[in-house]
Amino acid sequence: MDSAARLTDSWMLGDLRVPNRVLLAPLAGIGNWFVRLQAKRFGAGMAVSEMVSTHAIHYGNEKTHVEMLRIDPRERERGPVSIQLFGEDPALMGEAARHVARIGADAVDINMGCPVPKVCKTGAGAALLANPDLAVEVARAAVEGAQGERGRLPVTVKLRSGLRSGETSGFELAQRLVAEAGVAAIAFHPRSAAVQHKGVPDYALAARLVQELPAPVILTGGMDDAQSVREAFAQTGATAVMLARGALGNPWLFAELVGDRQERPTRAEVREEMRWTSERAVEHLGESRATRYLRKFYPWYVERLRLDPQQAKRLQAALQQSETLAEARALFERCEAPLALAV
Repeated sequence: MDSAARLTDSWMLGDLRVPNRVLLAPLAGIGNWFVRLQAKRFGAGMAVSEMVSTHAIHYGNEKTHVEMLRIDPRERERGPVSIQLFGEDPALMGEAARHVARIGADAVDINMGCPVPKVCKTGAGAALLANPDLAVEVARAAVEGAQGERGRLPVTVKLRSGLRSGETSGFELAQRLVAEAGVAAIAFHPRSAAVQHKGVPDYALAARLVQELPAPVILTGGMDDAQSVREAFAQTGATAVMLARGALGNPWLFAELVGDRQERPTRAEVREEMRWTSERAVEHLGESRATRYLRKFYPWYVERLRLDPQQAKRLQAALQQSETLAEARALFERCEAPLALAV
C-alpha cells in the first residue's frame, strides 16, 4: 500500500471504487441492511452482510431470501454493498454468487475464517484452512459465478491466520486464492481460529502479507477505538480496515475515522440513535420480533451513555425485561443523571 494513503482516500476493489478505507465487517446475526445503513450514515466506505449460507440460498430458505439477503435502496445510495457467503460446496458457492449478483450486490465475500463449531463441522468457515485445494475451488466458483448486469463482481475472502496459534495456513492460502482463484482482495484477521477474539492480533504477519500479496489486504481484528485503528493501519500498511466489535452500538467510530468528529456521543445522540435503530428494526421485522431482537443491541448503547455502574446495571436489567419498544424507549429517555457520574 502507498505509505501516504489515508483512511479517507478512495481505492479500487477490482473494478469497484470504494470511497474510503474504513469498512463494516460481517457481523453474524447482526449485519442486516439497517445495521449496514447505519455504518454508512456515519461514513463507512462499504459494509459487508452477515454470513449467509449457500445451502440456504440453494434450498430457498424464506428467512434467508427475504431478510438476510435484503438490500435496501437507502443503503445502496450511500455506497457499495458486499454479501458474505459461507459453504464448502463449489457448485453451491457459484450458484449463490450468481444469485447475489443478480439481486444487486456490488461484491461477494467468502467466509473462510469463522471459528464457530457448527459452521466448521460442515467443512465451511475456518475449516477450509485445513483443505486449501477445496478452498481454492470454492473461491474460483464464486469468482466465475459472480456475474451481474454490471459485469463480474469482485470477490474477497475473509481469512484467519491459521487454525491454531502459531500456524500460518491462512497466510499461505491467501497467496493461492489470489493467484489461482482470481480473488480481488483478502480480508485478514491475524489471529488463529482457536483463540477466536482473544489475545493480540499478529499485525507483523499482516504486514508481511501486505508486502507479499499482489492484491489489496483488508485488515480486521483487535481494532476497538479510533487510536487502535489508526495504529494498526499504519503498522501493517493495509489497503483498508474492517471494523467489527468496536463498531457495535458505536457508529460514531466511523465518523471519527473518516470525518471530523472528535468528541464522544452525548446522551441525547445515543438515545436518538437507539430510536433510529428500533424504528428500522420494526420496519425489518415487525414490532413483536423487533422487541425481542433489540435486546442484544441494548448493552452496546447503554455503554455509550456513561452512567454510574449501578445505574447502568439497573437500566440493563429493565431493558431486558421490557415487553414493548415503547417501554424500552421510555427507559432510555429517563437516563438524565449528570455526566459527572460517568466512569
